[in-house]
Amino acid sequence: MKSSFLTVLVAFLAILMGLYPLIYLGLDESTGFQSSKLPELLGSSVWKICFYGHIIFGGLSLLSGWSQFVSKWRNRNLRLHRSLGLLYLISVSLSGLCGLYLAFFANGGLISSLGFGSLAILWLITTWKAYQSIVAKKIEEHQRWMLRSYALTFAAVTLRLWLPALTGLGIAFIVAYKIISWLSWVPNLLVVEWLIKRTGAKPGYNSIRASKQ
Repeated sequence: MKSSFLTVLVAFLAILMGLYPLIYLGLDESTGFQSSKLPELLGSSVWKICFYGHIIFGGLSLLSGWSQFVSKWRNRNLRLHRSLGLLYLISVSLSGLCGLYLAFFANGGLISSLGFGSLAILWLITTWKAYQSIVAKKIEEHQRWMLRSYALTFAAVTLRLWLPALTGLGIAFIVAYKIISWLSWVPNLLVVEWLIKRTGAKPGYNSIRASKQ
């Protein structure tokens, strides 16, 4: 029961946050995340392209990635699984590169830039490792790298859970933002590494379920 709830919760949060970029279609630069940026930066076409590229393709990464770990669905829909996998690879590549550029201008200065920059680099590396391993027909290795990759993709969700939690404790926004530049993804990756070792390096939601029983 707990494992089923976990699967549903992950899927719900992934879909909800995957659709989140749609909000920005109706917002102007005076509201939302953009309101925290200097006018000079908002006037940069490169920054704007990277900002929208990051959130749109990041959303697609969340939407296309979560179902890949549901074994029963995956085994019954291998062609769709491969198509979604390709969409995920392209989406992560574009969002990750855009995110790496945006990291240089992150709120909070060097600490935030290093946190989000490290996230972007590891996101790209783990995703391409997953692709290389499936091309080499190393299925279990592919699944392990996909778990790591999606743990980093899920940072988009955990960031938006941690930030209000920290500010709700009275921590100043800019201090909280520096913290979540690392807190949004490091615990995700550590949990996945623990699960991989706990389940004998047999990844996927089924393995996660097994560890909960």
